[in-house]
Formats: sequence, C-alpha cells, structure tokens
Amino acid sequence: MKKNTVQKDLPLGLYIHIPFCRSKCAYCDFYSLAGAEERMDDYCRALERHLAEVAPQAECHKADTVYFGGGTPSYLGAERLCRLLGSIRKLYKVDKHAEITLEANPDSATDRKALKRLRKAGFNRLSLGVQSMDDALLQTIGRIHTRQQVQEAVAAARKAGFKNLSLDLIYGLPGQTMEGWEKTLSDAVGLHPEHLSCYGLKLEEGTPLYRRQGELTFPDEDMQADMYLYAVEFLKQCGYEQYEISNFAKLGFASRHNLKYWLMQEYAGFGPGAHSDFGNVRYGYARDLERYLKGELVLQESETVDADEREREYLMLRLRTVQGVDPREFEYRFRQRFAPLAALLQQCAREGLAEQDGNGWHLTAKGFLVSNRIIGLLQDELAREKNRRLEAAARGDYRVV
Repeated sequence: MKKNTVQKDLPLGLYIHIPFCRSKCAYCDFYSLAGAEERMDDYCRALERHLAEVAPQAECHKADTVYFGGGTPSYLGAERLCRLLGSIRKLYKVDKHAEITLEANPDSATDRKALKRLRKAGFNRLSLGVQSMDDALLQTIGRIHTRQQVQEAVAAARKAGFKNLSLDLIYGLPGQTMEGWEKTLSDAVGLHPEHLSCYGLKLEEGTPLYRRQGELTFPDEDMQADMYLYAVEFLKQCGYEQYEISNFAKLGFASRHNLKYWLMQEYAGFGPGAHSDFGNVRYGYARDLERYLKGELVLQESETVDADEREREYLMLRLRTVQGVDPREFEYRFRQRFAPLAALLQQCAREGLAEQDGNGWHLTAKGFLVSNRIIGLLQDELAREKNRRLEAAARGDYRVV
C-alpha cells in the first residue's frame, strides 16, 4: 500500500508591499502614502508579524522569487530593507537562485554604498521607475527625479554589482509626441538595461491627472497605438524580445516574478493593498495602513477559485504573453475542447491579430492592442460551449460532451 506523499518545495512568489513615497505621482492609483515616514519602523514590525503568521502555510513551498513593490520600496532605506529580507530568509525557504527584486525611484537609488549593501544582502534585481527621459514631462506627471538622476542611478547600480536592471517607461503622457517617445526609448536603451517595461498611461479616477485631463492634451488612441507598435519593433531591433504585452527583455532576463501572475503560479502578498493567489484562494488586504499596523489583517476580497474561473483566467492571462495558449495544455488541464476557441482565433489570424505557432496560439502586436476584446470573445465562446455540453447531456446525447 502506497503512503500518501506531500509535495515539497513547491515554487512560491512573495510580494512585499511598501506603501511609502516621498511624494504622490499625479497618475498613481496604487496604495501609497506621502509624508508618513514616521510609520516606517512600525510598518516593518507589522510586516514581520504578518510574514511569521503566514509562514506555516508555506512550509511545503520554496520561494523562488521575492518582489518588493510599492510605493517606493527604496525610500524605506537599506537598513530596513536588509532586515526585512533577513526575516524572510529566516521564516521561509528561499531558493539560493531566487530572483529578488527591489523597485526604486531614481532619486532614491543614487547612493552606491546603500545599493552595494542591498546587493550583498541578496537583492539581485533592481527595477527603476523612470517613466520618461524628458524633464518637462516628468514634472507634469509629478515625478520628482530628473533625467540626470536616472543616469546616476543606473551607474550606481552597476558599480554596486547589479547585473539585472529593469526600467519602467510610460507612453501616452500629456503633451508627449512620437518624437519625444522615440527619444525616451533611445535614451533608455542607451543605458543598457536587461529589461524594459512600457506601459500606456491610464487615467485612473480620483488621481490628480484624471482631474486635470480637461486642461491637458493627451495623445489620442491612434497615437498611443503607434507609440506602442513603434516600441515593439524598436526594442526588437535592439535585442529585447517581447514576452508579455508590456514587457521586453534580453535573453534570460524576463521577470520571473511577474511571469508567476501570467502563468497562474502561486504567490503570497504582504502589506495593505497586497494581493495573493495562494492555496487556490485569491485574496487581497484592505488599503488601510493604520489597521495593518495594529495587526488587523483585514481582507478586502477573498474567493476560492473554481474550475470555470480558472479557465477564463487561463485565457486572459496566457493571451497577455507572447507564449500564448497551448490547446493541448488547455484540454488536458480543463477537460474542455479547444476547437471552438481555435475557430475564433483563426478569424483573428485572418485579421492579423493572432498567429498559430506550431500547435499554440498567440496574439500579434496589433492583437495586443485589442486584447481585451479578443479575450472577451473567447470567454463568451467558452461559456456557450459549456451550455451546449450541458444541454446535450440533458438530452442524453453524450457524443457532444
């Protein structure tokens, strides 16, 4: 008689939310607070309590990615960050080759000694929120760094030993021209990062930029599409392969942590506003620093994810990636026929929006621009197919099922 075996060292991503910023950017809708520096030490203690509380649930897992996001994690300071990473190592099994990322604003990442200390502690990937290489645009959107500080931060990171550097950029900014976007991309590539993220600006309700949209001029949808398509082609020519709608990397430098989200792998989030998909439960904590400091882990949302939701999620997330959807994996994983979805994707292919590579399907750059519409059509077809199966089963016609 075989003994029950428990899987060990299952991969797990850890996300640590740091909600502090020197100032709030005009477009930002993430949970972050300016002027709350006096709460940093209390927050670190609250995080350590939270990490300790969840650790027993992860005893069969091994963290292969750790991501400090925000907010501005680098604003927390090297000493606190090193202490937090040390606590994680004590409480969790962390793979010796784990990708450990720190998000930073250029103005808080120019101290080579501090960066060297972080690198020595185990941080091995730095993600700089550059957004633009145009000082006037940076000022318009409320960024407090300059183009020169971006250059200084990159130089300091290299001297500190960081060999995995990512730069975040935004297109569609108020007053931005195609020429200006091309220059930002060129300047960013000239800094030789291993990874680039290029996001289209979204005006989130309640942000200062949203309230000012009537007095500012933004690139229209066609211009934003042109900016995106230019980035895809330009970065490819520069040796950056696109692996997700907004992300490009040199060979071997795709973000392993972010891929967890798109490949439906497990991750656990810590801090107010952090989200998780862990133990087949998707949950998120309330965006409330004060309650978190008191040890109140208030869930803003929580749901056990059923098979139907996982199918819809699979289509949505995989079609964000260049890897796309594998029909054989889909049918094996969900016990559903892929043929009705393939028919829709073939129509998309005739329109230049999708491509079949071997047995898999992925969206083209033009398809990524309308990915929400395509994914919605596929999810609707999936629902119709399930209804056909149920109706056939009710009739006793199991040939359809």
